[in-house]
Amino acid sequence: MNLWKRISCNPDVKQSMIQYYDEKGLADIRVYLAPWIEERIMSELINTTSTELYERDALQFYEDLKQKLIPLSNDNLIKFKLAEICTSITQTPAVELYTHFRTGVQREIQLLDQMPQFAYGVAAAVNGSAVGTPGIIGGASMPVPTGMHSNNMAAATLNGSNSYAGDNLFAVQSTIPKLSMAINTIYSEVQQFGRSYETFHNCFNNYSQRKAAMVGHDSELHLQDIQLQDQCRILAGQRSSILQELKRITFDYDAIQETVINELKNWQRNQALAGNGAPFRDNLDDIQRCIVLLLELVGKILENVNAMQRIPLEHNDECGELIVHVRQAQQVLVLSSFIVEKQPPQVMKTNTRFAAGVRWLIGPQLGISVNGPQVECIILSEAQAQRHSAQRTMPDSSNSTPASSGEIVNNIGNLEYNNQTGVFSASFRTMQLKKIKRAEKKGTESVMDEKFALLFYTSVVVNDYRIRVWTLSLPVVVIVHGNQEPQSWATITWDNAFSDIVREPFHVPDKVVWSQLAMALNIKFESSTGRGLTEENLNFLHEKLFRRSLVNNGDEDYITWAQFCKEPLPDRSFTFWDWFFAIMKLTKDHLLNLWKAGLIVGFINKHRAEQELMHTQEAGTFLLRFSDSELGGITVGFLKDNSVLMLSPWTARDLNIRGLADRIHDVDMLRWLYPSRRNRDEAFNEFYTQRMESTRHDGYVTNTIRVNVPAIENNTGTPQHVMQSPHSHDIQMGNENSIDFLQNLPLDGSAPWDISGADDLEFFNSHN
Repeated sequence: MNLWKRISCNPDVKQSMIQYYDEKGLADIRVYLAPWIEERIMSELINTTSTELYERDALQFYEDLKQKLIPLSNDNLIKFKLAEICTSITQTPAVELYTHFRTGVQREIQLLDQMPQFAYGVAAAVNGSAVGTPGIIGGASMPVPTGMHSNNMAAATLNGSNSYAGDNLFAVQSTIPKLSMAINTIYSEVQQFGRSYETFHNCFNNYSQRKAAMVGHDSELHLQDIQLQDQCRILAGQRSSILQELKRITFDYDAIQETVINELKNWQRNQALAGNGAPFRDNLDDIQRCIVLLLELVGKILENVNAMQRIPLEHNDECGELIVHVRQAQQVLVLSSFIVEKQPPQVMKTNTRFAAGVRWLIGPQLGISVNGPQVECIILSEAQAQRHSAQRTMPDSSNSTPASSGEIVNNIGNLEYNNQTGVFSASFRTMQLKKIKRAEKKGTESVMDEKFALLFYTSVVVNDYRIRVWTLSLPVVVIVHGNQEPQSWATITWDNAFSDIVREPFHVPDKVVWSQLAMALNIKFESSTGRGLTEENLNFLHEKLFRRSLVNNGDEDYITWAQFCKEPLPDRSFTFWDWFFAIMKLTKDHLLNLWKAGLIVGFINKHRAEQELMHTQEAGTFLLRFSDSELGGITVGFLKDNSVLMLSPWTARDLNIRGLADRIHDVDMLRWLYPSRRNRDEAFNEFYTQRMESTRHDGYVTNTIRVNVPAIENNTGTPQHVMQSPHSHDIQMGNENSIDFLQNLPLDGSAPWDISGADDLEFFNSHN
């Protein structure tokens, strides 16, 4: 009997799983392809040691699944649903779909483990250890690489961990009730033990009082003495058994708490990846629910151990050690659950308003939310952040304020508890960084390399016990001018992509393998432009960085921080990051719709573009590529008279005057778009600017600016400016000198039309 058939034997479990798969419209697929899905998923459990292997499995699963759907079109039971199913699949990225099925199969296994008649043991090893972790009741979950990207690349693996956010929480939520039952059971035993000890204690006191009056009754005294000794041994055995059970419960609790805190760390790491644009699954509410339950459990464990310590038997030092351990676990949970929920801008400009928010995941526990404590925010340098992380506590004096590296206004907020949502948080909506103190620079360091962080801290008193908590934001770079922004984003992008889950602030590797950088660049570009980079695009970027072709996956090719954003590219005055960032900004600001529509090849070198166009052998075939020589430029390469010409690049300034689609429309020579071979007007029609009326309401004749390339349009009869091209294959596209300014009289025959407005660039009569 396969896994799904076993699940179907329990209607409640089956319905639960149907709802889970229906979240992505995959329920019917799970039912109709059950044996194939299970065989495929089970066989690939061991292949989760790297993000690359996982992504490869996901893409192959995705393609094979589509092939599996083809025969179902002949099945009368499903063919009517097939269109809807195919739509759901095509709208779900491959890695996301694969992860959903893997997680679903994992849940089914866990649910079957809770059904005695269908114990489903999984012997497959994951990352070198069997599924099921000692000390965690009910076992663990199957790891899946974290931060997987929704397109054709995966986000960076988190600190070598392959735990997918949320998978382990499901296991935790199923184990907590069992642990709670165990704690309640031991509580009853502790109470019973207390009553037994009280009875023994009373008997012993009575015996001690009567002993002086029973002189001469040696046999009777001896008998009672033996009875009391037997009772004492019984109590000692019961006490030892209870303590062992408390230790086992504490051990199980520790394992669950570690899992939850690791999930919180994964959430924080994914928050950093989201800073680069990676998809972010916000499961913070689920994490808080686990933390609130754990706070309740650890409180009960502590209550039981304290009750045992109050019973004065020998070797009570065991209770003391256990109390210290449990209190430390409780403290770690409380301190770890104070986090930055809404990060401040990571490139922060002085004297500019910004927002941030913190959240304490303890909810209403400990009664802290009743008083609404204040949270203060200051800014720390990297060195200060390192010192705070090392000591992990705030200064003992409640009046002591940590040293700051700047001045922030509107930096105090109140922690407020929302009864409906259960969220205990503080929001800072109008903070401003007024001043910043910078460290002394070393070597070639600049202000754009210097990292700071916001420190949020508060202090509260619970049952005469002071709790001081603090948390750091993600790193921020402070700038004073917009021209510092590109290099600042290089610092932040590298940190977000390659930092470890747990690290000394703000340590990052000095070099990474190409495959890691490719993931980061793809995530960044897709989040800014709406479409990710193809394999060909990434191969081109690799060639630009390394000046050679990509071999295998690039795992042997290391790129350093200096190569990434410090050292100029060969024969250029700018770095790789300067060039990449400028293209990303140009695409986002001026080419977004064309890029998303797949009309721009973009990342291809000039020589390769010439080869591809020559291969088409059809005059008028053209492609759009990003300029190698100019920052933030896009050029048109086209085939004319068996040779390839390249127009001088257009930049943001040019595209502000006239959009790219209209510029392409102006050049009649451009006819067929590479590589689709689509007719130009068919491809770009929806992006052309709508034609204006010939006469405006104020009586002026409408006019516009238009692209003119004399070298290819000198036979049109239109008056031309004589212009020499410096290179036959690099036609200079003048944005001012090569434009025909043809003055037309207004229709009423009055004075010449007005061009006095300095910002009015509509010079060319639209009737021409």
